Amino acid sequence: MEREKAPNRWEDWRHSIAEVVPDDSFGSAPRVLRDDGKTARVLHPGIEVTLYPDEGEGYWLNLTSPATVWFVMWRVADEDPSRAWPELVTLSYNEAGRLLDAQERVDNVPVQAEVRDWLQAFTDEHYKPEPKQRKRPASFQKPEDRK
Repeated sequence: MEREKAPNRWEDWRHSIAEVVPDDSFGSAPRVLRDDGKTARVLHPGIEVTLYPDEGEGYWLNLTSPATVWFVMWRVADEDPSRAWPELVTLSYNEAGRLLDAQERVDNVPVQAEVRDWLQAFTDEHYKPEPKQRKRPASFQKPEDRK
């Protein structure tokens, strides 16, 4: 995550997701990668991303959007607004939508090509979109059947 101190006169702190790095060798404690007093970048390792077969539609929607992305739900500390951390990382468009509906902060960042390939293989195996059914024009239906 990236943190900027006083980015404008209305904000004391601005937090954003810089990137998602798929690697399990970082340990589990957050590490400050850079902090010059104005901007800071902190690595938050240990967040697992699990793919679920029943989230196939959400993965498919992410894959078929203009850019496949990581969705990162993050929070700011109530007692110290200079601290923020990611809580959850997902590749499901639908799960990200549910989080946004629950008033959570969710940002997205592009996925790496190998992650996109991994997601595509999983989605191909576990999700088949339902074929679109042609709706009959109302003019060909009996008046009492029209909606």
